[in-house]
Amino acid sequence: MIKQSLRLGTIWGIPIGINNSWLLVFVLLTLSLAGHFGALHPYWAPAYHYTLAVVTSLLFFTSVLLHELGHSAVALQKHVPIRSITLFVFGGVAQLGKEPDRPLTELHIAIAGPLVSLGLWAVYGLLSASIQGVSIGVHDAMSWLSRINLNLALFNLLPGFPLDGGRVFRALVWQRTGDFSRATRVASDMGRGVAYLFIMTGAVIALRGALFDGLWISFIGWFLLSAAESSVQQLALRHALAGLQAKDVMTTECPQVSEQVTVEQLVQDSILATGRRCFVVTRADKLVGLITVHQVKSLPRTAWAHTSMREAMIPLADLQWVAPEADVIETLTLMDEKNIGQVPVIQNGRFLGLVGRDHLLRVIRARLEFPA
Repeated sequence: MIKQSLRLGTIWGIPIGINNSWLLVFVLLTLSLAGHFGALHPYWAPAYHYTLAVVTSLLFFTSVLLHELGHSAVALQKHVPIRSITLFVFGGVAQLGKEPDRPLTELHIAIAGPLVSLGLWAVYGLLSASIQGVSIGVHDAMSWLSRINLNLALFNLLPGFPLDGGRVFRALVWQRTGDFSRATRVASDMGRGVAYLFIMTGAVIALRGALFDGLWISFIGWFLLSAAESSVQQLALRHALAGLQAKDVMTTECPQVSEQVTVEQLVQDSILATGRRCFVVTRADKLVGLITVHQVKSLPRTAWAHTSMREAMIPLADLQWVAPEADVIETLTLMDEKNIGQVPVIQNGRFLGLVGRDHLLRVIRARLEFPA
């Protein structure tokens, strides 16, 4: 799910949220716009400056959301799921549920966002022209929104992966080489180059006296550099786990406890004695739920003695589980999305084993040290 963010709702079944950083940017942008409108029209009341600034800021972030929905609409049409859309400090991110299956799909998804921004540039430009002389304040707001959407489109078209332009570049390299991994590495290298250019340009601007502008540009470069390096790390992770299924990495040595056992008994006899953090809850040797340290700690200490596993566990109906043939990468994605540390492996209602995050990390570390 969306982490460190405020959930706003869903569109087309896609969770929409705003990252904590968005709130800071919203305040800073509103203050900047209020100053901008105040400089243009000093005779207006400050309340009007701020009202216009708030509305303009909201319309700007709506534009960013529409940009990401452009990506999402094409992705869904191409049968590429979207996990979430999050607005954050630099704009927005539509998180794909999986990588596109071919270069043309990647190209279509990547170019959709900038095309939406270019469309908004034209729409706001026409609105600005149509109301010129009718409402000065609305004209100024529409004019600013037109320019900012053009800038948003042009910035995203820079060939710095994972910007949209970088994804277009990856699609072209992928089409030419037929190798997705190589295309990702080449695009990430290009992204690093663009990021270093931003960082150095920002440093020069800061040294020339425009400290805030320079630091902001360098900060954007640092963000792009981190994103490009993260893409390479994700590629290495996919290579390390390629071909593995849940049954290959699950552990069958999962302690079982009866649903009649109390939380107090579980803590004293099992958690403290073995250090285990997850237990399968059974009824007549049949899986009925799962109990973890997280569930135990959520209960008041005074309730442990009279709370049974049946009352404290996550029941089978509410469990996130996978089949033994489930792809390990998809399993890890599920764990990340649901913020859980382990996933039961179940077949025909029968418990086979447990895929735990700790064990999975050890498998990843070993396969990175001894690549095939």
